[in-house]
Amino acid sequence: MRALTRIGLTLYSATVIYWMFIGFGREIHTGGPLQYNLIPLRTVSLYFDMNNGVSLISRFVNLLGNVVVFIPIGILIPLAKTRPISWKRISLYAVPCILLLESLQMLLHVGSFDIDDLFLNMLGIWTGYCMFRIGYRSNREGGM
Repeated sequence: MRALTRIGLTLYSATVIYWMFIGFGREIHTGGPLQYNLIPLRTVSLYFDMNNGVSLISRFVNLLGNVVVFIPIGILIPLAKTRPISWKRISLYAVPCILLLESLQMLLHVGSFDIDDLFLNMLGIWTGYCMFRIGYRSNREGGM
């Protein structure tokens, strides 16, 4: 079962990478400056400003999408491990990977590096991890 979970994690991770670099109509924008945001909650606060001209759909997709897409990873990583994993350890795995992907989006001109995306992605991973822990706990209690 663990081997299937690892395969599932690999396939899902590949899907996320596809979405981040190719999917959703992404195009390479060469010639312009690198796009980045290093100020925490700057982008998130823009999505809560209803007078900035951003459509409701764009707000929804950006905020919720960056969270929801990473929930399965928060579930699959602990399932793929042979020993229990803490939320701190899962963060130590995930944060460098997300930082690398965000940096590559910026450097390849297919998106931007946004520190808020890191926060939202980690919120998704932690949500998935909490769902795993709740399921694991209730499964253990139900089996007794």
